Amino acid sequence: MSESRQPGNSRNTNSKGGAVADLSKRQLRRHASDPWPKHHRVYLVLRQAILEGHYTSEQPLPNEIALSEQFQVSRITVRKAMERLDREGLVVRYRGKGTFPVASNEASPVQASISGVIENLIAMGLKTDVKVIDFGYVAATAEVAQALDVLPGALVQKATRIRSHRELPFSLLVTYVPEPIGRTFSESDLASQPLLLLLERGGAKVTRAEQTITAKLATPSQAGLLDMEPGDALLCIRRTVFAEDDCPVEYIEGFYRPDTYEHQMSLGRKTRDDKRFWEA
Repeated sequence: MSESRQPGNSRNTNSKGGAVADLSKRQLRRHASDPWPKHHRVYLVLRQAILEGHYTSEQPLPNEIALSEQFQVSRITVRKAMERLDREGLVVRYRGKGTFPVASNEASPVQASISGVIENLIAMGLKTDVKVIDFGYVAATAEVAQALDVLPGALVQKATRIRSHRELPFSLLVTYVPEPIGRTFSESDLASQPLLLLLERGGAKVTRAEQTITAKLATPSQAGLLDMEPGDALLCIRRTVFAEDDCPVEYIEGFYRPDTYEHQMSLGRKTRDDKRFWEA
């Protein structure tokens, strides 16, 4: 990366650049005690800024000196972060001109609705590829037992899968199914068909699901399976699926790469008891 200062390139003075500088300082201070290297955190902030369009492809990023001042880190730290952005194709370097972001206007390649339409999740399963990493029967932990309404220690089917789109892994799925339903399908079935269809084939007519969404940092093992770096951000979804008799038939914990997966929700304004509110 060229260290020569370009006119107007020593500092990013536009409103977006200023916002990025303020964001970078706040985030690094907030995560000062994180176990991840500083260059990894710099990479995450710059990557987010590039993907969100804070830098345009017509103007080079601030040089190493300016970035080290913005992030309050050494130039070596900035250089390591920029090298990774270069390896991942998020920036392109031109000798004597600077480093330019690579614009990406593509939407997330995989999308799923949480509007309650189970068919959307089945369709996603049919359009993506899956690899079963682990399959067997284990004793239910307290968390799994509560979700599936079984006794702690009861035998449940546990499966770990990687789902990919165009050969790029985007989700790590760990599912738990009550033993009686789990015995109705095999590992090879799970590798070739969506789990929701297998549940219904086993006699469980799926009608609804409850889920929570949060953010997690990728562990080394998760990062290895999803082709990421440890500490990268993951979208974490925990979902309990219910049959028509309102009995839980599946508990799933999914970890998704935010750069390849997008979760959508449709909301409508409803009136109940003379009060207006949003409803999915």
